Amino acid sequence: MSDTPVRPGRPSARKLPKLPPAVRVLPSASASASALRLSRPSDTWFKPALSVVVASAVPHLTLLAIGRLDLVVSTMAGSLCALYGHGLPYARRARAVAGVVLGMAAGLAASLVTASLTGSTAVLIAVGALLAAVQKVLCDATRIGPPGHVIFTFVSSAALFAPQRLGQIPGHLALTLGAGAFAWLVALAPALVRREGPERRAVARALEAAAVCAADPGSRNRNAEDPGPRNRNAEDPGPRHHSAVDLGSRHRSAAAAAVHAAWQCLLASGRPTPVRRSLERLVVHAEAAFVAPGPGAGAADPEQLRAWAALTRGRGPVPTPPPAPTTADELYGIDAERAVLRAREGRRAARRALLRRLGPGSPLLPVAVRTLIGCALAGYLCAALGVGRPYWAIVTAASLYQANLTLSWNRTLQRTLGNLLGVLVFAAVLPVSRISPLALVCCCLFFGFAAEALITRNYWLGSVAVTPMALLVLEFGGAHPAGELIGDRVLDTVLGAAAGFLAATLVTNRRAAGRVEQALDATDRARAAAERTVADPAAAPTERDRARRRLTASLVELREAGDTAAGEWWQRALPEQRLLAAERAGHRTLAATAPRRGPTAHAPSIGAE
Repeated sequence: MSDTPVRPGRPSARKLPKLPPAVRVLPSASASASALRLSRPSDTWFKPALSVVVASAVPHLTLLAIGRLDLVVSTMAGSLCALYGHGLPYARRARAVAGVVLGMAAGLAASLVTASLTGSTAVLIAVGALLAAVQKVLCDATRIGPPGHVIFTFVSSAALFAPQRLGQIPGHLALTLGAGAFAWLVALAPALVRREGPERRAVARALEAAAVCAADPGSRNRNAEDPGPRNRNAEDPGPRHHSAVDLGSRHRSAAAAAVHAAWQCLLASGRPTPVRRSLERLVVHAEAAFVAPGPGAGAADPEQLRAWAALTRGRGPVPTPPPAPTTADELYGIDAERAVLRAREGRRAARRALLRRLGPGSPLLPVAVRTLIGCALAGYLCAALGVGRPYWAIVTAASLYQANLTLSWNRTLQRTLGNLLGVLVFAAVLPVSRISPLALVCCCLFFGFAAEALITRNYWLGSVAVTPMALLVLEFGGAHPAGELIGDRVLDTVLGAAAGFLAATLVTNRRAAGRVEQALDATDRARAAAERTVADPAAAPTERDRARRRLTASLVELREAGDTAAGEWWQRALPEQRLLAAERAGHRTLAATAPRRGPTAHAPSIGAE
């Protein structure tokens, strides 16, 4: 992504025709239904669920023992940090969760100071919207992963509407930092039992994706007829006629993303160990399977890849695959690349990349503007209708903003349905929670676990548990009339969803198309560099491996940029033929640079497509 604004040039009638905006992204009824459909749970759903329960139970029970449950909001801000970083290796997770704790404390401090200095609802809403926008862009730029900015916004917005005095703020922040430190320990505790757990799961996913790619006949038919343009809408592609090549291209893209994620996970892990060495060899086999699938290409068969994936995911020893061609050279190249990333220059490059994602011209900035306007509009609407603390409307609006408008529409449906059903659950469980303070604590812990257990099935299902948990937190400060809580929450949900989506439609993200152009250029450069290593007989194997990994990363970025832009509003028509040609040519170049037992293949240029 460039650090300068992308100004689209004048499109030609052939490549970039203007299309009516309604044709571009308006979701159909089938898309809306698919947005509410349940999927299989994540293979790691229990990790954040158990982590947040443990990280919350100790502070909650401690405050219960000393009779200060009114301080739960402060400790909960730190405890919720245990939700982050579960896909990262432990070396990086330690830094990531520490950053989350500090960011949570900073947002809470800003909210508490504002609440102590002013009682103006208009000012509080403005500050809440600004914090939500900043938290959104920072979470997207750092790629912290789920649950993203929503937890930050929930904590800071709730604190804004809780009356405070300046003298109380240090104590609240100390509680947040203390609970956050305990959450940090909880997040890293599994390393004592299974040090390479995140790496093993990432490699298992890469093996499974490579097995699907290797088993698909479309992945082997690279010279088949062009399947035509990709669907514009990733969520709702409409009527499709899937050819074998189209499915094969999608399987190769999924396998490329999984292999790239596995390499990134291994590069971010600690020092090499025998287990990590075996995992790196398995990724080499997964990479060979997706870049050169089919018999005679030197890749393992799909059943073997699936068997390795099952063993890798299990608790036994990591399988030891047979040596693939040039495996030793590739592992040496991985060590060299890891050393570069950890060196001072590597850290500087990472900081420069982060600044580019935050700088002028970034496609993240229009999403931040959407968040700012949508949250402010939702808050002011609720305040105008008499809601005294409209923080839930701010949180609802902030939670809607995804990578593009189509996904934001899906999240609007999911959030609204989940919140409304969650209010009914709260009404049913409220009498139980008021039996005793211990019952209230147990209810909150139960819904915290249920939210993480269900949200990977579908966001709306998780919201059914999140809503009663958020409402029960208010009970720690004292009982509130049930009818008032339920009525305010329903109003906040409806107005927050409507205002948030309205802002998403009004604030367009035209930079998404510019990101596609940049990704196409980056892919062309990476492909050209990889082809030079193939043509150069003096090129070292480590250089060829590094060029192949860079090309894989550029293809993953290209697919992500294309899918994001395809669901945006008021966009230039995407150069879909060029996207398809770049992906297919990139995969062919990957095949040409892959270690193989047969003769070397030469990748055709994009012009040969």
